[in-house]
Amino acid sequence: MSLKIGVIGVGMIGQDHIRRLTTVLAGAQVVAVSDVNPEQAEAVAARIGARTYPTGEALIEAHEVDAVLVTSWGPTHAKYVLAAIVARKPVFCEKPLAETVEECEAVLDAETKLGRRLVQVGFMRRFDAQYRAMKQTVEAGAIGAPLIFQSGHRNPSVPGYYTANNALTDTAVHDIDTARFLLDDEPIAISVKSPRKNSRGGGLADPLLTLMEMRTGALVAIETSVNIAYGYDIRGEIIGETGVVTLAESNNVVVKTNGGFSGHVPVDWKERFGAAFDTEFREWIAAASDGGAAGPSAWDGYVATVATTTGVKAIATGARELITLRERPALYA
Repeated sequence: MSLKIGVIGVGMIGQDHIRRLTTVLAGAQVVAVSDVNPEQAEAVAARIGARTYPTGEALIEAHEVDAVLVTSWGPTHAKYVLAAIVARKPVFCEKPLAETVEECEAVLDAETKLGRRLVQVGFMRRFDAQYRAMKQTVEAGAIGAPLIFQSGHRNPSVPGYYTANNALTDTAVHDIDTARFLLDDEPIAISVKSPRKNSRGGGLADPLLTLMEMRTGALVAIETSVNIAYGYDIRGEIIGETGVVTLAESNNVVVKTNGGFSGHVPVDWKERFGAAFDTEFREWIAAASDGGAAGPSAWDGYVATVATTTGVKAIATGARELITLRERPALYA
């Protein structure tokens, strides 16, 4: 029996997930959609044979909807996630879980009061085969205790509305969550520095170098370069006490010709993480069909928002800022 999913927000990422759920993966059916643009919602619904709802809340309350996918504008995420918890329906929320710490805490409180996990947050790197292999290497003790995680997120370009704050809240947030996932650790402080500006970035402070300190004493260095032109390039290396583990290049082959060698660099996030998105939703469908959630939790979404909010403060002050987290509820242990 297929999991009947309602999708709130049918912009670019929403439509890409709908494509995945309807044409790539088994076990799910998109039966309802809602969007702030009703014409776009109607067009998407007609294409897949779904029903439209005037509001996200109406979609969540609909009897035909078993689980909810939230891909709407970031500031609306928290209200839809909270409504899904009240309705006791599994909900997948693209990052951010919420844009404010207070909203994230409201989600934590609601889910903790319910006593079981319903919320999954869209940090797809946790489902990437390369990152999972890197984590397995660390957990096996192959490189000893991790000392430094160096992470790089490079975009060929970004839209004109992109800001230095977006470099943390939209881009480096993935590296922050990945660091927690790989190191099984929590951040305690953050600082952000900007070197000489990339001339291609206009007035944008780009690149940024973020240094995050972890509870165990490990350090996380995050390079965010969003106008680097040559491609979408994700880098990662953990330096341990006795060895190093590094993300491999994403090429299937290396081409040697004319006295040199080369490989392909992905053009965007869809190409680099397409398989990770597939795995992410395959595991969510299985968990939601059992009435629960898999992978990144509301706690992970909360920590990401606390860290990026504190990082934005560090950009403004130019100082090292402490990251203060509430006590983690037992539900997320």
